[in-house]
Amino acid sequence: MALYTITIFSENMVGLLNQITIILTRRGLNIETLSVSPSAIEGIHKFTITTFADPEMIVKVVKQIDKRVDIIKAYYNTDEDLVFQEIALYKLPTGKLLALGSIEELVRRYNIRILDITDVWTVIEKTGRYEETQALFEELSKKTGVLQFIRSGRIAITKSNVEKLTDMLAAVQLAVGSGSKQ
Repeated sequence: MALYTITIFSENMVGLLNQITIILTRRGLNIETLSVSPSAIEGIHKFTITTFADPEMIVKVVKQIDKRVDIIKAYYNTDEDLVFQEIALYKLPTGKLLALGSIEELVRRYNIRILDITDVWTVIEKTGRYEETQALFEELSKKTGVLQFIRSGRIAITKSNVEKLTDMLAAVQLAVGSGSKQ
């Protein structure tokens, strides 16, 4: 089993996420991360879903998703095909954080940003891959205790030629405008 990133382009339709979830759960696949946002084309949303599957299963699932009327285009990629990140927020007790000594060393080592600081708590942000945000969480848990923690779903773009992706999205926009599905 490998981790795959499924990318889906669609209009923002009520109930679409439920339809996608049903397709995955019927095949026994769990959603590891999920991110939904508007795409580069007005009116089109992009779903980014990660799941563990074998190669045959991911092909079947993506084909089934792509057949849905509400889906404009669905495809999958491996990590090698993508540039991807996650964002994590950590709320820490300020006193314990300051007791560590040099916050600057922590900032430099993990490339974090301090978003908010009060006498009681400090919120920091780490952008990176899962392994990086998890390593920081584990270190902070041991050294300061973490009051709150949240990590986003994966956001990703393909490494493929930008013009080809732009052309595909433009074709999708034309298809949406004409009411036909490619």
